[in-house]
Amino acid sequence: MAMDGGAAAELREAHLLTGHTDRVWSLAWNPSPGAGAGPVLASCGGDKAVRIWKRAADGSWQCSDVLEDTHNRTVRSCAWSPDGKLLATASFDSTTAIWEYSSGEFECVATLEGHENEVKSVSWSASGSLLATCSRDKSVWIWEMQPGNEYECVSVQQGHTQDVKMVQWHPILDVLVSVSYDNSIRIWADDGDDEWHCVQTLTEANNCGHSSTVWALSFNQKGDRMVTCSDDHTLKIWDTSADLSQPKTSDNQESWRHLCTLTGYHGRTIFSAHWSSEDIIASGAGDDAICLFAEDKSSMVEGPSYRLILKKEKAHDMDINCVRWCPQDPRMLASASDDGTVKLWELRGNALD
Repeated sequence: MAMDGGAAAELREAHLLTGHTDRVWSLAWNPSPGAGAGPVLASCGGDKAVRIWKRAADGSWQCSDVLEDTHNRTVRSCAWSPDGKLLATASFDSTTAIWEYSSGEFECVATLEGHENEVKSVSWSASGSLLATCSRDKSVWIWEMQPGNEYECVSVQQGHTQDVKMVQWHPILDVLVSVSYDNSIRIWADDGDDEWHCVQTLTEANNCGHSSTVWALSFNQKGDRMVTCSDDHTLKIWDTSADLSQPKTSDNQESWRHLCTLTGYHGRTIFSAHWSSEDIIASGAGDDAICLFAEDKSSMVEGPSYRLILKKEKAHDMDINCVRWCPQDPRMLASASDDGTVKLWELRGNALD
């Protein structure tokens, strides 16, 4: 995708999705909605419900399903399995529910229990065989899918010293990243004998890491870079020099290094960041704004750098908790807010042609 620094980009609000009666915490696009089906979006929030949104034949968006009466507290996170057939939802009620779409409706087919309190995030591995959850109880749990919609906890990791805000699997490998209120980013990997370990910790002291709570992370499509965002009002880009096709060894375990820091663009906590398939990073923050960034190929600065494409002020009326690019349409961005709404945006402009 050619980027022309002189061409303007525009983020245009295309659809406003209403129905949640409390703040909307998280969004997840179905990566594989099925042949002939349009994009499918899941949203969840403080109203204890999950809503499924689909695009109608006339181009409008409608809520096709409401998943409720399973969680009895806020639903904080939702994530689709890679094949698009299962939806996991994580709740402040200490449980994670697994939903299956069958015969035209969603059914809760499993409930994962074990965390002591609020589950903050859930993520499926690229293979679809592993699920990760994290909690205010400071732990990261790794679950393995078994036949018959059974899930076995195969590892509980206690490396973080504070509330764990998000877990995210690498897009290709069974490598897991977690971020926390303790300001750190931790990389988890299997040693080959089904034993999980923290193989790297990225902190302010030793890796140019964040100075406050790390809220979220996202990988680029290749998996050789990731972005993290924080209460310190910055986004940080990380790069790995390891050969990701090779097993982790003592020589390449600590492979992530700080590449650059994006600062001065948001005035409050950055709650979400997401990397599109076209290598555009979106961020959403407590200043109610959305920012878009791309690598600056023309920069004379030594090493890779990223530039602001645009900033959408007052994208919502309150804090923006989540931003997610659509996998079927990389120019469509969804955002979720404390104002109780979900918005769909179209990215336009010569800068992206």
